[in-house]
Amino acid sequence: MKKFNILGLAMLSVASVAFTGCESDDPNTDITVITQTNTEKNDLDRWLDVNFREPYNIDVKYRYEDVESDMNYYLIPCAYKDAIVMSHLVKYLCVETYNEVAGTDFTCRYFPKMFFYVGSWEFKNNGTIVLGTAEGGRKIFLAGLNELDRHMKSADGLNTYYFKTIHHEFTHIMNQTKPIPPSYQLVNGTGYVADLWNTEPYNSQSYFLNAGFISAYAQHSYGEDFAEMLSMYITKSTSEWNTLVNKANADGKAFINQKLDIVRTYMDENFGIDIDDLRAALQRRQKDVVDGKVDLTDLTIK
Repeated sequence: MKKFNILGLAMLSVASVAFTGCESDDPNTDITVITQTNTEKNDLDRWLDVNFREPYNIDVKYRYEDVESDMNYYLIPCAYKDAIVMSHLVKYLCVETYNEVAGTDFTCRYFPKMFFYVGSWEFKNNGTIVLGTAEGGRKIFLAGLNELDRHMKSADGLNTYYFKTIHHEFTHIMNQTKPIPPSYQLVNGTGYVADLWNTEPYNSQSYFLNAGFISAYAQHSYGEDFAEMLSMYITKSTSEWNTLVNKANADGKAFINQKLDIVRTYMDENFGIDIDDLRAALQRRQKDVVDGKVDLTDLTIK
């Protein structure tokens, strides 16, 4: 699971509504918000069939379905226009990136078979929000799509709120297929603090870097640490990565580099992926998106 720290939460109040009895059990279709209809496919549905379902057996769900949601949170549906843009982004920045580097057989075999979008974030009572989760090695839940417009101007914005999350969650899925090497847990295994990662002093950049972690959330557990290492490495440029790692002291830098070597070997030996090639392809594609070279609204069937 990928979480993101926020400074505060807005309090929502919900008014109670009293219902009175009716003489008939049949709904009044003039006023009810619940209708019983068979949803006809629209342009996005047909585009998703051609670009996700048919070639990769990937189901992209953007209409709200409570059975796919976590009932512990108040959530709102994803806007249609944001579902279009995000689906193009997932295709260009994820599916086609892995196709380019690892081949379509890899993508068909390992990439998650379902994406479920919702419009709002999942707000937790500890001051964090859930950006996304991976479930059962097949589904990625992606939240906050109705905020997408605010983060389209930079790769950093897209990665912070969406795509580092997707790569992070996909790492968990790969780990369920090919386990993380035991040696990874031993590099700085005494440093994991579970849910304390978002509290002082663990949430201080100087603290977690010097402790040998690439992010505060990496301190949660070795599984989250591994996913943070890979997802942050490929979504950051070489200069961004080096600038961050060089803020660590000698011990912290050594821990990070040791774990990165294990991640690199793991991806090469288990999936035939050079993470530097993966990073180069993703960085090029991220720049294409930010520079406006990719049409993110075209639903033409090709």
